[in-house]
Amino acid sequence: MSQHVSALQRETGLRLTERAGRGINLTAAGRALAAEAEHVMVSLSGMESLVADLRAGRVGTLSLGYFSSAGTAWIPTVVAALVQEFPELRVDLGLNDVGGTNTAGADVEIVVDEQYDAVLGGYRVHPLMRDEYLAILPRTHPAVAVGQVPLADLAGERWVDSDPYAGYCRQVTMSACAEAGFTPQFRVQAPEYATAISFVAAGVGVAVMPSLAVGLLPANVRAVPVVAPAPSRRIGVAVKDSAAQHPAALRVVDLLKEQVGALTRA
Repeated sequence: MSQHVSALQRETGLRLTERAGRGINLTAAGRALAAEAEHVMVSLSGMESLVADLRAGRVGTLSLGYFSSAGTAWIPTVVAALVQEFPELRVDLGLNDVGGTNTAGADVEIVVDEQYDAVLGGYRVHPLMRDEYLAILPRTHPAVAVGQVPLADLAGERWVDSDPYAGYCRQVTMSACAEAGFTPQFRVQAPEYATAISFVAAGVGVAVMPSLAVGLLPANVRAVPVVAPAPSRRIGVAVKDSAAQHPAALRVVDLLKEQVGALTRA
């Protein structure tokens, strides 16, 4: 102990102890330093506890970016699990498709084809699924009985556009139509997929959209696969390198894979 005190006196340039009979007492400087040291030790202990919590994902913030159809299909279940398993974790959410919130730099990003290249730097992409496109048709449409529809058969139909931002998913549809030899004639512009389906139900036209975007359909509407060609999009989840070991980020990947597995089994 005397060696530690001597070393501390040399480092601080202060006299910390003084003789008092056969013992020693702290000087005023020594008492002040001792009192402050107690606060420092408490702070260090608190910091160690915080570090342990951060490593376990119990506190802090996790940012998650996603596109709209993934948000409807997956995000509520994912967030519900995170809230239960990491109750002190703050989850920041934002849309990353065209017209949405800028989530550049989010810890975790759910991405489609065109976004893969954009997020590869500093991220690792985990593939999730290949999302096939479906035609949303009135129940009485001839293709419903067949169970699929060649895209060229929809060339003469009135179309409902479900992507007001002309984003990647619409580009997939337009490229497939071009391959089939026509340009779709859009009768109305819907703000998102659910409204587009409602327009089909109302008899306005037909629509083509990714299967992930198709939720519960009205009774007078059916969804059938599109063929010749069969457009699709890759979906993956990109995890930032700095969050690669974050328990909550790893849990998001697992939860999304569970969601995809449930879709495959359905």
